[in-house]
Amino acid sequence: MTTIYLDTSVINFLFAEDAPEHQAETVEFFDKFIRLGIYETFVSVFVTDEIMQTKQEENRTRLLNVLADFELEFLEASDPRIVHLARQYLTAGVIPPKKLYDALHVGTAVFHKIDYLVSWNYKHLANINRESRINAVNLSQGYEKPIRIITPLELMSDET
Repeated sequence: MTTIYLDTSVINFLFAEDAPEHQAETVEFFDKFIRLGIYETFVSVFVTDEIMQTKQEENRTRLLNVLADFELEFLEASDPRIVHLARQYLTAGVIPPKKLYDALHVGTAVFHKIDYLVSWNYKHLANINRESRINAVNLSQGYEKPIRIITPLELMSDET
């Protein structure tokens, strides 16, 4: 079965009323793919950590409920090799230094040999240039399986 890792942006867009098109696409992605178990879907404690930084308690609770409601599986993220890999992305300038969680999401997905990291973050993750640079760092660190970093829309259009 195809494995996917959801970064926090995907969960956030379930409630992004200021971006109705992406919100609708994300809701469809969860309803037609995640809920139905089309993919083996994972998150990590780094998603929870980011959600916990949400200032409004109501929004934080709503985001945390998604993790439980959709029964998302948590990948083990305490292995120091994950942090090492994330730091390599930052050191190489592949991911900006202030985007540590983005680097940790990628490192977790790569370490666990996930097929697709799913993100709405075009600027720092879901673009072909960033993906190829991430995979170059991965290869230099001994991770031979390339990671694909795509949006929910790309994953849905690939499967429908």
